[in-house]
Amino acid sequence: MRPLALAAALLALAPAALAQPAPAQPSAPEGHRLVWADEFDADGPPDPARWTFDTSANRTGWYNNEAQYYADARPENARVEAGRLIIEARRERLDPAAFPDHGGQDYTSARMVSRGPGWTYGVFEVRAKLPCGRGSWPAVWMLPTALEAWPEDGEIDIMEHVGHRPGVVHGTVHTGAYNHVAKTQRGAGIRVPDACDAFHRYQVRWTPDAIVFALDDVEYYRFANERTGKPAWPFDQPFQLILNIAVGGDWGGEEGVDDGSFPQRMEVDWVRVWQAE
Repeated sequence: MRPLALAAALLALAPAALAQPAPAQPSAPEGHRLVWADEFDADGPPDPARWTFDTSANRTGWYNNEAQYYADARPENARVEAGRLIIEARRERLDPAAFPDHGGQDYTSARMVSRGPGWTYGVFEVRAKLPCGRGSWPAVWMLPTALEAWPEDGEIDIMEHVGHRPGVVHGTVHTGAYNHVAKTQRGAGIRVPDACDAFHRYQVRWTPDAIVFALDDVEYYRFANERTGKPAWPFDQPFQLILNIAVGGDWGGEEGVDDGSFPQRMEVDWVRVWQAE
């Protein structure tokens, strides 16, 4: 084909071939409506109308013998940039004079909690790319908004990943009858070889009958309501979402912490919650 003819052909194809895809729009599961979301489309701090920061155990030390200090709205640890939420765990010790709740930790990170009354049942989806450094322990999970006792009041772990087992993602529930302290927790793991290089959708569909865990719309574990009471099923009350990266701890630090791998980031493209119409 002559150059002029080739150029004309490319121009004719340009609208279709070079068109940019529209931004992803929330696609509601059948019979559901979107009730809450954060698309992280404004650079800067996470939206304070949607999120708060949990710093309650900084002084006393976090659960599971974790090693991080969770900062409150500190941009080095939590920020929105280029359409994504960045939660960043860093190897650093902060000045106790500037951070009076500091407990001597050698790492900083963030633990973000959704605001509001929470949700009872629904479809929850977080599109994220995970950190893989040894000692990192990112999680997307849920606790009751009116938590009084753990594990009796329940916990839903939509996604957990530990850096010493890169590419293995876990979905788990904890209750009075089924929990990791008693080594009776219920859940499953799934291989996601590119979890630290690519974004995936981590999902839970929660109904009065079951909690179903899925990855990119593919179910990999189902926890059924046994109808035996609260010890097995405390999941008939509002829960809130939590996003965080822990460092070390009983599980995350089983094979130590690779200080040379920090900082470690979890990047979140969106968080969406749907409920039945």
